[in-house]
Amino acid sequence: MGAGVNPTYPYTSPTDLMVTPALRKPLIIIGAGPIGLAAAIDARLQGLEVLVFDDDKTVSVGSRAVCYAKRSLEILDRLGVGALACEMGVSWNVGRTFLDQQEIYQFNLVPDPGHKRPGMVNLQQYHIEEMLIARALELGADMRWQYKVTAVTPAADHATLTVETPDGSFDIEANWLVVADGARSPIRRHLGLDIEGRVFQDRFLIADVIMKADYPAERWFWFDPPFHRNQSVLLHKQSNNVWRVDFQLGWDADPEEEKKPEKVLPRLKAMLGEERPFELEWVSIYTFQCRRMTDFRHGRVLFVGDAAHQVSPFGARGANSGFQDADDLMWKLSLVIKGQAPDRLLDSYALDRQFAADENIMNSTRSTDFITPKSRTSKTFRNQVLSLARHYPFARKLVNSGRLSVPSILTSSMLNTPDSEVFEGQMVPGAPMDDAPVQVAGQDAWLLDQVGQGFACLLFANELPSARVISQLQALQANTLPVMPLIVAPHALNMPGFKVIVDAQGWMARRYDAQPGTTYLLRPDQHVAGRWRQFQPAQVQQAVARATCSIQ
Repeated sequence: MGAGVNPTYPYTSPTDLMVTPALRKPLIIIGAGPIGLAAAIDARLQGLEVLVFDDDKTVSVGSRAVCYAKRSLEILDRLGVGALACEMGVSWNVGRTFLDQQEIYQFNLVPDPGHKRPGMVNLQQYHIEEMLIARALELGADMRWQYKVTAVTPAADHATLTVETPDGSFDIEANWLVVADGARSPIRRHLGLDIEGRVFQDRFLIADVIMKADYPAERWFWFDPPFHRNQSVLLHKQSNNVWRVDFQLGWDADPEEEKKPEKVLPRLKAMLGEERPFELEWVSIYTFQCRRMTDFRHGRVLFVGDAAHQVSPFGARGANSGFQDADDLMWKLSLVIKGQAPDRLLDSYALDRQFAADENIMNSTRSTDFITPKSRTSKTFRNQVLSLARHYPFARKLVNSGRLSVPSILTSSMLNTPDSEVFEGQMVPGAPMDDAPVQVAGQDAWLLDQVGQGFACLLFANELPSARVISQLQALQANTLPVMPLIVAPHALNMPGFKVIVDAQGWMARRYDAQPGTTYLLRPDQHVAGRWRQFQPAQVQQAVARATCSIQ
């Protein structure tokens, strides 16, 4: 891991689990990578007992997933580690693309102000994993290291796992099983489940380099640079003076040869200059694919992250989409486990995240086809675009060095209540919420920090709501499935028992196209479930029933 030494997590004897007949646990997660850990933390925040198995005893080696997008940072905020990730990581919003030595295109991920989190934070995966492990343990997740799941046998109302440990093997049952065991997913292979898509015939060298450099905290991508002709190179700054460099090598490159220092060091010196001191921390060669499972749900077995789908690294869509998988899944699974929603709610997890995976795969495939064209036609197109981009602004928008990760807007989700009135802006049903600077109890705050772990109802008001409306809001709170009212006003209102969000600068009103009376129902994962121009409790209740698949 980084400039230090990998932490080693303690092995726990399975004596408490080695019983006959096999124990039945409500929820087991396989895999303690970032996505499995996020799911475990979310389970604990929802009050669920969770058991996590991982066949290793430490965090990952090398930077691996390195770019965490704004939406992932907002999810990490909800999980309780967002501030630490942003403090340790390197924030950036600007990306630049070069042809040879000439800049031909740049973008800004957060062009407007009024957001708590930046467009991206670069942070080595091992740091994220350490944070998530500490948080999961703090919340009481049962983490078992050196527990290798060797078999899974699904049944109608549970799954049986066979687990190997240093003290022997045992069987255990799970009412629900979340599989987060990575791109090679032994469990997916063991169950014989399909994963379809494209494998790209190209190889890239990743080098983590420790050096002091005055390059800005930006994403730099080169086509045909003078230090690596006829190929592409990507540079990212990480924490602790570690820089990530990706060199395109071509399909014919020998992976073992290219990892040797005598091959890597000359490439880096050509790029960085002979005089710049640096230390090589980690080297790897990767190929990549864009593919997904046909169905992320198989009865009581649910797949998340790379186990369910894979994309090329151009666009930082791998870990970011995985966090969104866990974010979508866990509130639904919690309601089902608690008997507050029917089993079919989990079908919406599969449908919505399969839609998101298709969107990510499409964007990732387009980027990869541009960066590593394989046909004569696509290479001619790419080269002509790059040539034109030197001189003509219209061509610069066609340059595709990786369309960066943005959250999917789940407009076709069966959980949405469609608009019945006219709204402007991007906060459509199915969209993840936009953040905004606000005030709460006289203190500066951020909107997304106010919405909690359950359903919430935003009601925009310019004055104190009527006694009737207050009574209706209290009834929402008292539901079997509570909905937390949040009153949004341009100034403070005296409403004991309610959280009042002061939108003094008008960011919320603009982003949510709000007028007095405008009402939004928000899902536990901070997505819009429905919206109306006036507060009608029956409409809100109906939308909650729809968002939980509880309409008969």
